[in-house]
Amino acid sequence: MSNTTANIEWDDTILPFQLDRTDIRGRVARLDGLLNTIIEQHNYPLEVSAILAEAVILTALIGATIKLRWKLSLQIRGDGPIRILATDYYGPKNEGDPARIRAYASFDEDRLTAETGTPFEKIGKGIFGILIDQGANTEPYQGITPLTGGSLASCASTYFAQSEQLPTEFAISTGQSSTKTERDNWRAGGVMVQLMPKASPFTATGSSDEAQDLLQAQDLISETDEDGWARATMHMQTVEETELIGPHVSPQILLTRLFHEDQPRIFPIQPIEFGCSCSAEKVRSTMSMYSAKDIKTMTTDNGMVTADCQFCSSHYELDPKTLGFDAKN
Repeated sequence: MSNTTANIEWDDTILPFQLDRTDIRGRVARLDGLLNTIIEQHNYPLEVSAILAEAVILTALIGATIKLRWKLSLQIRGDGPIRILATDYYGPKNEGDPARIRAYASFDEDRLTAETGTPFEKIGKGIFGILIDQGANTEPYQGITPLTGGSLASCASTYFAQSEQLPTEFAISTGQSSTKTERDNWRAGGVMVQLMPKASPFTATGSSDEAQDLLQAQDLISETDEDGWARATMHMQTVEETELIGPHVSPQILLTRLFHEDQPRIFPIQPIEFGCSCSAEKVRSTMSMYSAKDIKTMTTDNGMVTADCQFCSSHYELDPKTLGFDAKN
């Protein structure tokens, strides 16, 4: 691939790494094509696109740290004009396959225009939740923390400290780039570092509703880990926006620049792409939960039941008879 802002070989990838002098692991993620696919499927205002891009890059970083048989979901809900941010990360089915992400946002356009504040502030008071679903015959795991800290990255760090007892920090950046031949393209990049537990992860399940009672990453650092963690997080926060989303610094070079003192070791890169799991069959399965009266209200003048996917905007038209109903009755 050519090394241009429109086509960079490390776009839509996640690079796992660990720091051999410490017990720290991490990920570097770069998103381009899949992020534009997500945003272009909807007519979102700029600030909604920007905060959704943050949610997507966080999902890529978090999803890639967990051995998934199926899906990790990020669910952000608030009482502000940006009501919902929802993302799904599907782990690769086989080694070497790409992981997949889909996402959507729900918002009140009138309130969005009328109210002031950052995109994060326009989510309002609410929750930051992570749901891990390993598929059939398993019990989904869910952890929730309040929206706090001024950014989605801060919420994610608090979530890991509070719900998983894992000190975790993020540095992320999103933005748009343009070339002479192409309109604005969305880009996102991020680095995540996480101190590995001495025992198994997911040892805590509770969360607090009071922001002042929430654990933070630093609260979990022992004296033996303090120097290495402080050094790694300090170096990570020196990362520049052009290094995260620009065309000239590869993830491998970035890791060497940030963490050379701690001997970064990289692992095989994980490709990632847009992917939605919706289908006509799944729509039929969902519709089977509705009554005949409800189905009739969803039926158009031409006698078809319609449904749209919130994630990818796919439009489905189904014959009521395939749902077990007769539109004439």
